[in-house]
Amino acid sequence: MSQVTLLDEVSRWNQETCQQELKTVLPKLVISFPDFLHKFISLHTSNRFLPHLSLSELETGCFSTVLPKVVKVFASLLEEISKQIGGLSSQNTELHVFLRNILKMMVQTLESLSGCVRHVCSFEESVSFDSIRSLPSCILRVLKDTFQHCKNSEVMYSGRLSLVGDLLQGLFKEAYSLQKGLMELLDKINLEDTASEEEVSDIVTVIHSLLDICSIISGLDIALHANTWKFIVKQSVKYQSLVEDRLRHTDIAFSLCEDLYTSVQNCIELAQQIQQAGLQEMVHCPEYKLFQKATKMCRFFANTLVHYTKEFKAFLAKSCRRFHQLYLQIHSKFPPSVCAPSVPSALSEELRVAVLVPMDVMLTQLLSFQPFAESVLDPDHRELLLYIMPSKSLSFHRWSVFEAVLHSFRRCMLERAVPVWLPGVMLRGQAQGRVSLHQHVCVHMCACVAVLPTQHFAPLERSLLAGVLQADTQTAVLATDVWCFLARYGTAELCFHHVLLIAHLIRSCPGEGYQMFNLALLLRRLLFLMTPKHQVEFVERFPPAQEENQCVWHHTLLRSLCTEARMRVEDDVLAGASVVLQELENSGYRMGDILRLNRILGCVLMLMGGSNLQAECVGSSVKIISQLWSRMSSNQVQVHPPLQCTVKLLLSISAVLIKSVEPHVIVQAVSCLSGLTIQKCPDDLLLAALEFLASLGKLFISPNIQKIRPEIKLLFIYSFGKKLISNHIPLYLSLFNFYITKILLMYHSLQTVSHQESEEARFERLKEWRSVIEKHCEQMECEDNSPVQTPLTEEPCPKRARQETKVEEEYERYLQTAESALKALQAIVGPGHNPSPPQWVRTRLEVLQTLITQINTTTVEEP
Repeated sequence: MSQVTLLDEVSRWNQETCQQELKTVLPKLVISFPDFLHKFISLHTSNRFLPHLSLSELETGCFSTVLPKVVKVFASLLEEISKQIGGLSSQNTELHVFLRNILKMMVQTLESLSGCVRHVCSFEESVSFDSIRSLPSCILRVLKDTFQHCKNSEVMYSGRLSLVGDLLQGLFKEAYSLQKGLMELLDKINLEDTASEEEVSDIVTVIHSLLDICSIISGLDIALHANTWKFIVKQSVKYQSLVEDRLRHTDIAFSLCEDLYTSVQNCIELAQQIQQAGLQEMVHCPEYKLFQKATKMCRFFANTLVHYTKEFKAFLAKSCRRFHQLYLQIHSKFPPSVCAPSVPSALSEELRVAVLVPMDVMLTQLLSFQPFAESVLDPDHRELLLYIMPSKSLSFHRWSVFEAVLHSFRRCMLERAVPVWLPGVMLRGQAQGRVSLHQHVCVHMCACVAVLPTQHFAPLERSLLAGVLQADTQTAVLATDVWCFLARYGTAELCFHHVLLIAHLIRSCPGEGYQMFNLALLLRRLLFLMTPKHQVEFVERFPPAQEENQCVWHHTLLRSLCTEARMRVEDDVLAGASVVLQELENSGYRMGDILRLNRILGCVLMLMGGSNLQAECVGSSVKIISQLWSRMSSNQVQVHPPLQCTVKLLLSISAVLIKSVEPHVIVQAVSCLSGLTIQKCPDDLLLAALEFLASLGKLFISPNIQKIRPEIKLLFIYSFGKKLISNHIPLYLSLFNFYITKILLMYHSLQTVSHQESEEARFERLKEWRSVIEKHCEQMECEDNSPVQTPLTEEPCPKRARQETKVEEEYERYLQTAESALKALQAIVGPGHNPSPPQWVRTRLEVLQTLITQINTTTVEEP
């Protein structure tokens, strides 16, 4: 009997005949011709034969032979559509009908498979995988092909989608129904711990197949997508002991992360659309309902990820990097992230609750997982550190965490500059305020230090020291803050030990680089925390009179010391200064000795920072600067950087002692400044000059004192102030002290008021600055930190030839004083000054001229 005749014959059989002839006819109907096989599946199998097969006969009697061919037929139909789709048009009626018939056949195939699923579900006895092994695998392959075809249909059919749109909708609907039925069937199956290898392999195949389908249907239907994921996780947990070491955990975790992040992005896009539309009553708009649905999906994926992570954490080592990345990606979408998109605050908060709360739960679960900690501590991924620091299970990693936190904080230049504000710690029942990123990080780090076991203090100290030695100033300050907390939280002996360590490091620094200043900042703060006994012992171990220790005391604050320690320091510094000055006098102020002079002057300046200075200290300091001002020549200062440093120190000391300085010394200082070319002066010298000039305002200019007048002050305030205003305001405005600011305000007309920039422009400018600053810091750390000085090609000419007698030293001193005074006088009586000096000034000048002639004549007449 031919195949057509057999099919026609079977279609006329009643149920009794079908049951009698089943085992004989069914194998003949399972033939290799697609058309007949498809007709058999769609028209006859579910109605004629399945009801007459027992559960134990389904797999061997039908499914194992029929369903693989169904898959093959279905694939051939899709392939045929791909070949013919290019010619589809409303004018090509024949092809149009042909393709629609193929789609109808596909729909009927899915209906037939759904019938098979319903029939299996109708059995009252429990179903095992062995009895339906071919059914799930074949259905899942058909479903995957179907969903992929539906997803590609918009591109595949292009503008001809309307010709087959109704059938594609029907195809998707049947596939949706088929998958739902299959999952319900599989959910009824219960595997025992003694399940066979084949059964375990079957459930693993089902889970992986549904995972592949998930990636296809993510953009097709929200409900189906969610239900599929729910089934995957449920089955994975249900058979955890059987399948946990066989599942593709990395693929599952990555897919969940991707779907969660995509859902969050969708929510944000909807929120932006609502904001752009300017909708006032968001609750009643259609967009808000879509936003709520998308938010619900975000919550679902976040909770699903939490659940899966909890159950299979041991198998997720390779996924930790993705978890870390996901956490950062999601947090970047919410304030205070500088990258957070602008959306209505109410919508942002709604999404935050849906996503960030479960994400924090997941993070808590991962804290005890070493691969996750290693991922976070990777040099390129260190942004989650504040959250993992409090974990006791990570105590063996904590010293690395501190170092990594500081490294990450350094990279947050943009967040510090904007700045971003974070929730502060609630204290004494007060409302939780907003704090800077610096304070937020500092509080968390200090809290971790407070519970750190003592055996981890040494690694902690190494991490903090590395932070202090960074080129980024604010990172160094953060490390200093934490270090000071450690010193206060620890014992007095620990603090003393740290001070000794820092002092030794400062003494070993090669020059006045950023590392020296960072260490000096730490030392100044730690000195305040020492006991008086330890302060005295510190002075004994590092006596300021010894030159190798002067770099240590140069950067300290005298007021941090107790009375006994302070008096010892004062005596040592002044005694050392006297020795250096005497040696300089004896050597004729050789340039090679100027560096020694600068070191001791730095210590003298340190003394000026104390309160209630003793009269002896003030007197000795005034004597020192008076002696040195008489030696300063603007010509030499302009050429030699060490002398510029000397003048800078003298200006700062003079500014403090201005009321005790003799007028002729002030004249000498002003005269030295007047001879400098301002454009060639370093910035720190200019700032010291402004400090000195501002201090002149404290003086009462007596009418009897004619060697200095207010015009001198105003002249140099104007010249130095104009220089700073025109060239340095953008860079140094934040560094000016109050006295400099007051001076600059006197010349507000010279300032250029910048236009009001937008938030976007400011953000872009800060990003450009970040790049420049980062490169600058990296360059500083790569360079040799030894002091950079202008090489001295020759020894500068002294003001006089070196003489050994004190008589000639007096000649030099008096001539230097007279020269400085005459230059200062010339500055105020020269051309352009109005009114002209009174007559008595001219008379006095003539007397001086006569005196100079007499001295000259006496010198010439000597043998």
